[in-house]
Amino acid sequence: MLKRRAAFGFRAHSGWAALTAVAEPVPAPLIVRRCRIELADRSIAGSVQPYHTAQQMPLNDAETYLQSCSSATAAMARKAVRDILAELSDYQVAGACVLLGSGRRLPSLAGILASHVLIHTAEGEFYRAALRQACECCGLPEIGMTERELAAKAAQALGRSIEDLQSIVAGFGKVVGPPWRQDERLSALAAWLVLTRRT
Repeated sequence: MLKRRAAFGFRAHSGWAALTAVAEPVPAPLIVRRCRIELADRSIAGSVQPYHTAQQMPLNDAETYLQSCSSATAAMARKAVRDILAELSDYQVAGACVLLGSGRRLPSLAGILASHVLIHTAEGEFYRAALRQACECCGLPEIGMTERELAAKAAQALGRSIEDLQSIVAGFGKVVGPPWRQDERLSALAAWLVLTRRT
């Protein structure tokens, strides 16, 4: 018996990410999972905002600290993805989309820690990279998509207007109930876009 295809969408924040999983049929997908994934090891002081914490350290100590946070976050992300794949074992999870930032190139660590704006950018990249690597480690094809381009790409793939898609995604919340905030709406749309892709 063929399994119904599903896909994941992720939207990262400092220390956690929103995940929404959708499943076929593609024209009217079903929400099959939504949750918050913890990505910061609270036993490491300051790990929720690691670059903010590292800013207060000498550069060599900052590098060591960030590596420790990165290793812990990577392990947490892999475990979370594996656990959700196991929960959804009745589905064929076809892939995932991690919503990205602007894609601004970051300078050296010293340059990052000298700029409050770049510290925020680096922390966003830190958690998104962990999610992308976790998908790769779990054998999930993954696409990165900026939030800015998501709606237009999804509208093109599904042959619908952006307004129509926004209305449909908002309506998912009436079916599954709260919470259905921007995190869930955007990650659901990202997952839906993945579901349109045949590999």
